[in-house]
Amino acid sequence: MIGVLPSVAAAGPDIPAVDLDYRQLSPLIAMGAVAMIGLIVEVVVPRRVRFGTQAVVAVLGSIITLGLTVWVYLGLDEIEEGRWPALGSTGADGAVTVDGPGVLTWAMLAIFGALAFLLFAERSFHGGLSDFTGRAADAPGSPGEAEATKARLEHTEVFPLGTFALVGMMLFAVSNDLITMFVALEVLSLPLYVLCGVARRRRLISQEASLKYFLLGAFASAFFLYGAALAYGFAGSVNFTEIDTAVSARGDSGVMLLAAIGLILVGLLFKVGAVPFHSWTPDVYQGAPTAVTGFMAAATKAAAFVAMLRVLFVAFGGSSWDWRPILWVIAVVTMLLGSVVAISQTDVKRMLAYSSVAHAGFILVGLSGAYLGETDGLAISSISAVLFYLLVYGIGSIGAFAIVTVVRDSAGETTHLSKWAGLGKESPWLAGAFAVLMLSFAGIPLTGGFIGKWAVFSAAWAGDAWLLVVIGALCSAIAAYFYVRVIVLMFFTDPVGDGPTVAVAGVATTVVIALTVIATIVLGVVPGPMLDLAQHAGVFVR
Repeated sequence: MIGVLPSVAAAGPDIPAVDLDYRQLSPLIAMGAVAMIGLIVEVVVPRRVRFGTQAVVAVLGSIITLGLTVWVYLGLDEIEEGRWPALGSTGADGAVTVDGPGVLTWAMLAIFGALAFLLFAERSFHGGLSDFTGRAADAPGSPGEAEATKARLEHTEVFPLGTFALVGMMLFAVSNDLITMFVALEVLSLPLYVLCGVARRRRLISQEASLKYFLLGAFASAFFLYGAALAYGFAGSVNFTEIDTAVSARGDSGVMLLAAIGLILVGLLFKVGAVPFHSWTPDVYQGAPTAVTGFMAAATKAAAFVAMLRVLFVAFGGSSWDWRPILWVIAVVTMLLGSVVAISQTDVKRMLAYSSVAHAGFILVGLSGAYLGETDGLAISSISAVLFYLLVYGIGSIGAFAIVTVVRDSAGETTHLSKWAGLGKESPWLAGAFAVLMLSFAGIPLTGGFIGKWAVFSAAWAGDAWLLVVIGALCSAIAAYFYVRVIVLMFFTDPVGDGPTVAVAGVATTVVIALTVIATIVLGVVPGPMLDLAQHAGVFVR
């Protein structure tokens, strides 16, 4: 048998090595290296300095990744893609496409990651300990948990888990075939399932959030994988370009194609929290550590929406008349349910969760219009509008959840709205910062949220989805009620009992709040440079 092996090997196929452009993939490689360094730190760095070391590695790694992303963007090739030039090219044997939308998403994810890791690193609220439990294996309320707290143990693995999630998100945004996209989906999801269950306080609800997210996420992943299998059965390939060729070659849309689109959309709509796949959102947002909630609200939504854009516009663009009506319906019910149900919420984190659902509907409005044209002074393309909206919403979400971590009572974070009454008198600067972010979410002029909604509504109008724009405007008016209600509660309502207690935020949290509020105002007052950048890079390479 041993003598036969050389001849068998010689007769085998000659499989060429994958040609990789290391410059184009450098941000993804850098973030992967940061994640691996985090694992090494867990092994070799003494426990007493491990938390700080992990925080520095994660934040600096995100900043380095952002710098490399800018370097990659400046070196993107310009090619003719239809009527308009596109930036970028495919690589890794067609498995990824490093193009304008993908690289801008990398930049957003690096920014969101750096801000979120600063919140992870905050240690001012638990006697010098972080918001993450010391030992996740200890049962809530057990002697082991008390021992871990007394020994001042900290869950330092949250930083490499966060960086691994970012690696998956970055790959998710540039995947050019369904298998790569599925792998990225799992890489980004599994760390988040763990991060949701390691809160220091209210550990039972945190573990419940983790379990719900895991179970529903597993079902959504199965739907996505089944849809990928049907797409392969239809096109004979999982590559987006080849799927598009097969779709365009068929004059009609068969049952297999429609089923593939529907099942893949289930997996993607779950990640963005759109109705009817939103049921996990309020429970997970409420139960997860608040810093993790902000990270998920910003980064996961950005990666998932760009992945959805790529799937629909690149792979299934020739079948847009089949999936556009589905997205119209989902956009309407998502906006309505998110805006209406948020009114009845008495918990700040659950209110922000349903706000996230409503914003997913607003983003779907821009996507559903499927307007791919150049700017004409009145509208920008759907891709560019969604990219700008994701940036504004992500920055605002991280800032809002950062403020939630600061409002506390004797037991820790207090998220019941009644506890926020009179916050404007207790801490006018903090309440003012939260008011700015609420006004941005409501789409009030001079904030980034107003420009974001103008962008997606303008793209939808240019794509003849005027009915969606009308419904979106009405839902924005409904949503404005519960945002303004919080502002009235903070500034014009007398405190109940002892009133809110504002903890002294550490440097990290203060920096995050200040940067997010400033960015929200700047993007509302001077949006031109960012809109021009999004428009210039808002074309997918096919």
